[in-house]
Amino acid sequence: MEELQTREIDRIKTLLNAAFHGGSWHGPSVLENVKDIKPKTAGNRQKGIHTIAELVYHMTTWRIFVLKKIQGEAEFDIRTEKQNWGNLKEIDEFEWETLQMELTLSHDELMSSLEDKDDNFLLEIVPGSEYDFYTLLHGIINHDLYHNGQIGILKKMAPKSSKFDDDDEMKSSRYFNDGFDDEY
Repeated sequence: MEELQTREIDRIKTLLNAAFHGGSWHGPSVLENVKDIKPKTAGNRQKGIHTIAELVYHMTTWRIFVLKKIQGEAEFDIRTEKQNWGNLKEIDEFEWETLQMELTLSHDELMSSLEDKDDNFLLEIVPGSEYDFYTLLHGIINHDLYHNGQIGILKKMAPKSSKFDDDDEMKSSRYFNDGFDDEY
């Protein structure tokens, strides 16, 4: 049987990991939700809505914000749209893999930064703010879950590609008009 966690910081770390890696009651975790997304879907732009790739970038950015605050950087802030959402144009395989890797690395670094913290840390005021680390850490959990829900919806809204296609483009076939009719 699992040992009952008595420290609040340990419960928060459990929530952070469950929301990110899995094991929450709410549904798929962040990683479970993005693992099967193709680059074309990640970059699919709906009118007036951020793409999945932009949401992943944004989630990473705010993890970095939390890390910088834990490291004591009072002046660090996210001031521009580019800092907040990136400047992502075409999302290819490399870019998509990089975004996912950066998100995972930022989570791992956040968890590592909390290893030696105790409950007193949660009461400390975040450098450059008026709220405490308890609020900030719960905020990043809620932030992840909010955007994870958006990612789930965007996945469902994305145009479906052929199940026979590895690169999300329709390949030519002699059974369809592929521009080679004159050769046959």
